[in-house]
Amino acid sequence: MKPQLLRTLLAFSVLINVGVLGGVAYRALSGEDFPGLPRHLGLDAAQTQRWHEAEKGFLAQLAEGAAAIQAHRDRMIHAIFADVPDLARIDAERAAIAALQDAQQKRVIEQLLRERELLDAAQRERLAALLLAQPAGPSGFERLHGD
Repeated sequence: MKPQLLRTLLAFSVLINVGVLGGVAYRALSGEDFPGLPRHLGLDAAQTQRWHEAEKGFLAQLAEGAAAIQAHRDRMIHAIFADVPDLARIDAERAAIAALQDAQQKRVIEQLLRERELLDAAQRERLAALLLAQPAGPSGFERLHGD
């Protein structure tokens, strides 16, 4: 395979990392049988208030980052499938996506560390177990190229 194609495939793969992190939050917060993280973790009223305060800015930042990644991803795909692929543009978009994904991952880690401080040992174990139970699964790109 050509190095450029490998880098493009890597970019798609890295997109999955952010998708998985967002999927964890989405699944945890939107599942019909799921009571919500504060109730699932057994937070008391004070913990719940601090939890919601801690996530306000985080959720907005996560959404902004996801929108920026999507915009670069779209530009990269258009550059890949242009009549004449612009390799410099593709590489620039790939680099921008990687930087944004790195920032997103750092945000998530920082948020998890903030949330960790609000929890007792049993609640931390429940949150870790919930996060570990979320399926990573194949990316949309990988599913498109399956059987």
